[in-house]
Amino acid sequence: MNKFLALLVVVFMVSCKPKAIATSTTVTEPVDYMKSAKIIDNHYSNKSDFSTLYIKANARFSDEKQSQNVTAEIRIKKDQQILVSIRFIGITMAKASITPTSVSYYEKIKGTYFEGDFSALSQWLGTDLDYSKIQNMLVGEALDDLNKGKYTEILVDNLYRLDDAKSGNTQKSYYFNPNDFTVNKQEVAQTAENRTIQISYPERVAYKEANLPASVEIKTTQPKGKSEINLNYNSVSFNEELSFPYSVPDGYKRIIIK
Repeated sequence: MNKFLALLVVVFMVSCKPKAIATSTTVTEPVDYMKSAKIIDNHYSNKSDFSTLYIKANARFSDEKQSQNVTAEIRIKKDQQILVSIRFIGITMAKASITPTSVSYYEKIKGTYFEGDFSALSQWLGTDLDYSKIQNMLVGEALDDLNKGKYTEILVDNLYRLDDAKSGNTQKSYYFNPNDFTVNKQEVAQTAENRTIQISYPERVAYKEANLPASVEIKTTQPKGKSEINLNYNSVSFNEELSFPYSVPDGYKRIIIK
């Protein structure tokens, strides 16, 4: 399968548009030092009170060989299911259904589909994935449950940075805005594989139901090259009655990811 479509489908993974103003996440005022436990408590004090979320977005992918623009429709039933549709000039090119236990997707270019769990997909894409990480990435929250780990704290460019205290091949860092303790940026690096992924949120919107990113920038570096995905959320709606239609078209060939 075209890896561009796979990455968009999996990683990303309105009756009345909420009235809100996008704000920059750049911080210019001096910031006081704060311990990691307090930073984490403040981060999780941000409420995310919704049952469903519907997002329409523009997406741009680029690497050293190509650049592509598509549109994405993202439907989320909180903690239960994510449905992502990728379209090019109005035509559905790929679709994915993601649950806490399974990942299913198909793509139109080669007429292939995948059904399985996160383990093979994580190995293929080069980063550890599960349902919570994908949902958190899309709504602009810390990828991991920070209450389950230990972190060291430091001030960097007027942002609070937490570094995973565990020693090992995988290193994780989280950057927080000091004004509201939302995630400004998060990074995962696998040193042995010389592989990194950085997720940034240059703008955010404070809705009544949640503080969401208005834009998402995803940059990956691997030995084979660099790639970048930019998402811009055009419209967002909460707590609508959503359907999650998904079925593989007839004649598509199943692929096995090793």
